[in-house]
Amino acid sequence: MATILLPCDGSESALLAVRHAIDEFRRDAGLHVHLLNVQPPFSAYVARHVNRELRADFHRERADEALAPARRLLDEAGVPHDVHTEVGRRLDRIADAARRLRCDRIVVGTTRKSPLVRAALNSLTSRLIERAQVPVEVIVGAQAPLLERVGVPVAVGTGLAVLWPVGP
Repeated sequence: MATILLPCDGSESALLAVRHAIDEFRRDAGLHVHLLNVQPPFSAYVARHVNRELRADFHRERADEALAPARRLLDEAGVPHDVHTEVGRRLDRIADAARRLRCDRIVVGTTRKSPLVRAALNSLTSRLIERAQVPVEVIVGAQAPLLERVGVPVAVGTGLAVLWPVGP
């Protein structure tokens, strides 16, 4: 029985990975899915002034909202899944959950971006591939918006040109 971890933030890219898992389940009914949402922690300042129960309720509500479309798709397809929510750095929580839940692989959805854009934006997918102890399957969706495809490389190039030493 294969077990996969599906990190999901509710984005269209994340739902691509969910649909991919559903397709896999149709080919192999032994597949089991762990659906994970990671919420960013509050800053120390906010945490100091907001009660722990209120913070937990807020994180739970945001996670439920983000996971609702994925849960609906998995339920409609009859895919057995467990739902997990965590608070912390996404990269750390995803890698740790894959290890702790003994997942065979992690399936993530992403938009089509250039390597320069991924490097400039410090892509979670790229860092996860480097960090995870299990294979990471990347499901690529639509191309990134024009501003992201063109604007980021132009900005990086302009920044490098400004920093480049100009003659003696």
